[in-house]
Amino acid sequence: MLFRSLRDKAFSFYYPENLAALEQQGATLVFISPLADRELPAINALYAGGGYPEEWAGQLAANARLRTALAARIADGLPVWAECGGLMYLAETLITRGQRHAMVGALPIVVEQTERPQAHGYVETCVDTENPFFACGTRLRGHEFHNSRIRHGSAGLKTALSVRSGKGIGQARDGIIADRVFASYLHLLAPGAPEWAPAFVRLARQARA
Repeated sequence: MLFRSLRDKAFSFYYPENLAALEQQGATLVFISPLADRELPAINALYAGGGYPEEWAGQLAANARLRTALAARIADGLPVWAECGGLMYLAETLITRGQRHAMVGALPIVVEQTERPQAHGYVETCVDTENPFFACGTRLRGHEFHNSRIRHGSAGLKTALSVRSGKGIGQARDGIIADRVFASYLHLLAPGAPEWAPAFVRLARQARA
């Protein structure tokens, strides 16, 4: 399974344990740069981790060729796990310093970068909605640290996580579900969620078949 992971100055936060867990399940990890790569290479799944897309929003928006190709693959059923910065990149628009920048558009939301932190600390959630990654009742723990919020679009979103402690996307919810996309502000550590890597790789195999 060929897994692509966003990695450059805009996307740099990944737990090494998460990457190792995917490889142990048979994933081949290859990094791509949304800032520099113009073509979307062969891909079976996308892991869009955290980082600082707001600092490079203009350059990310300027790379319309990659954004358009990625949006098309996601619409075609590409499995995606997106955390924090990855969620922001999948949005329709990212607002930072008063400027609006077009992003991938896989999620019908507008994300706004804020001057002050919106959330910072440990998170505990419970899966309460059917989704491609976890069974209902699964408890997920991790952390969140973000200076952004969903400005438009959150009301109609399907979400999988009830937030017991932390903030998520707001209203005690997190884990946006859109086809085979799971996007959240939660940074998950794979050893604490042993179901995650096998489910992600299994989903990629199903999508390829």
